[in-house]
Amino acid sequence: MQIQKFPFVPHKWVTCLSAFLSRSTWTTLINKVSTSQYFVAYPHQYHFMLDEPHRCLQEKPFVILMIPVAPSNREAREMIRTTWGKETTVLGQVVSHYFLLGVSKDRDVHLEEEESRTHQDILQSNFVDSYNNLTIKTMVMFEWLSSRCPNASYAMKIDSDIFLNVQKLVGMLLKAPQHLYMTGRLERDAAVLRDRTSKWFLPLSVFPESTYPIYPRGLGYVFSLDLPQKIMEASSHIKALFIEDVYVGLCMRHLGITLTDPPHNALFMDTMPYSSPSNCYWTTVITTILDSSKQLLDVWGIAKYIDII
Repeated sequence: MQIQKFPFVPHKWVTCLSAFLSRSTWTTLINKVSTSQYFVAYPHQYHFMLDEPHRCLQEKPFVILMIPVAPSNREAREMIRTTWGKETTVLGQVVSHYFLLGVSKDRDVHLEEEESRTHQDILQSNFVDSYNNLTIKTMVMFEWLSSRCPNASYAMKIDSDIFLNVQKLVGMLLKAPQHLYMTGRLERDAAVLRDRTSKWFLPLSVFPESTYPIYPRGLGYVFSLDLPQKIMEASSHIKALFIEDVYVGLCMRHLGITLTDPPHNALFMDTMPYSSPSNCYWTTVITTILDSSKQLLDVWGIAKYIDII
């Protein structure tokens, strides 16, 4: 029965170990094996293969946009560079952007290096780029910000399938606290999913609480630049759960830092409120999830047209 329950444990090892280990020791061993899939390898000595170590110090940005994206998703990077990624000075403040990549089996090293030389906005670290490694990607982001951008005021982690109103973002941050600050679309009392068919399933043995602490939805959240180092320090006390935004919330709870509600709940939208929002909608939000890169191009044209008028 044990072999059927844990098919990845070799048969011979199961037979030998079960014969010599006590029941309690055997149970502990099996629990460790069966729960390891819910955690990722962090802290760890990851390093950057593609980097921009001096750009942040040279530009002295007010806010840095950090965009996790798959190495192969060049279309998304190009769409961002031609839309909200090209906004470099907004309301008198410098805005920078970087794409954060891991590595994949189908990577084209020469294309990645050429893209990095051309645009100088690629950060690539030596972890496997996958959904289950998003926590690693996020923590590597915090490491980079802490070491490369000590003089910036804010950063935003934002997904690549998002519309971003940069002017609205900067306007909010000009009035925001400068220290111990994190905001976005905040989740409160979110239930821990116990349905084994869910990709966010967590067993009681991994997370016994019934609800998560407050956390910022991973689609896009903003934070002051004194937080990355603190979150990294907290990570040494909390096992790195694979659900990255929840893990950020766990680190913030450990630090005793309260997340800040945005000025208006509708600033950070996870979905559009209706299928065909009015043109003015795009001037009232900071973020909204989109269906495709092409939609970003269309929406950006509408938003900029209204802004010019």
